Amino acid sequence: MSLFFRTTVRDSLSVALTVGAYGVAFGAASVAAGFSVLQTSLFSLLTFTGASQFAAVGVVASGGAAISAIGAATLLGTRNALYAIQLAPLLGVKGVRRLGAAHLTIDESTGVALSQASLGPDAMRLGFWLTGSGVFLFWNVFTVLGALGAKALGTPASWGLDAAVPAAFLGLVWPRLEDNHLRLTAAASMGFATLITPWLPAGLPIITTALVAVAMGWRPR
Repeated sequence: MSLFFRTTVRDSLSVALTVGAYGVAFGAASVAAGFSVLQTSLFSLLTFTGASQFAAVGVVASGGAAISAIGAATLLGTRNALYAIQLAPLLGVKGVRRLGAAHLTIDESTGVALSQASLGPDAMRLGFWLTGSGVFLFWNVFTVLGALGAKALGTPASWGLDAAVPAAFLGLVWPRLEDNHLRLTAAASMGFATLITPWLPAGLPIITTALVAVAMGWRPR
């Protein structure tokens, strides 16, 4: 087994399982907000973008209108379109496979694919498909489990699931911080997100850190 295959499979499956397990929290939160088990399951199956799903459920749970929930979910989902622009030349898919690739274009599949850049295009493509498919499988399975066991689950945070996704992304990002400029960019993004969190809806602070990355990219080294 080649080095790139072992490394990519390891990274893909570790992220897929870790992130997919967080579907338990979504399933429980969705049922608690008044959605049925079937509605919750279809939400994960057809929408399949965690931040948007949590945003929509959060709006409904707080008494917001359906149009507000749709708007919040759509706004957070626009980042996937940006990922698609970057990944389309790499994947080079057409027809039905293009639809499948679009559905699997999420934070995790994009993150793992890009993290394999040093191993070549084949590793990047493998990382995308394996991570996207893995997260899709685990996310939907754990969504059903969370929805069915919502009352027995208690507080999802007590399981440590609230820290699972950030920990997975930290594991992906850390090896890529190869110089002080990148480390400074990461630290500035973290500080900026923390600063604006009290004033923006959940999920948006992370998206706005792209502004920090752009500013730091333009800064002369």
